[in-house]
Amino acid sequence: MPEINFKIQWPNGQQEICYSPSLVVQKYLQVGETYSVSEFLARSRTALTIASDRVQAKYGFPCSRALNQLSRIEATAAPYLEMPNGTVMVLQFEPI
Repeated sequence: MPEINFKIQWPNGQQEICYSPSLVVQKYLQVGETYSVSEFLARSRTALTIASDRVQAKYGFPCSRALNQLSRIEATAAPYLEMPNGTVMVLQFEPI
């Protein structure tokens, strides 16, 4: 499966490189787009769950790395959910 990293910027300016085991993340996130934290979280959940499910369909087990990435995104996003203008920007995709 083609893996991909996606670089994001959190509301505080911190940048993070995230992982997906599938290119499906490109259907849910667009480079240069800014999403509210809740929308980014929802899109990430959907994309990384689909990616993990694709790994499970192919190899017989879910992708723990994708699920761990989702957990990290959820933990980092939590404090920003109360910010009325908090946004996450997708900076780039990097094939692995």
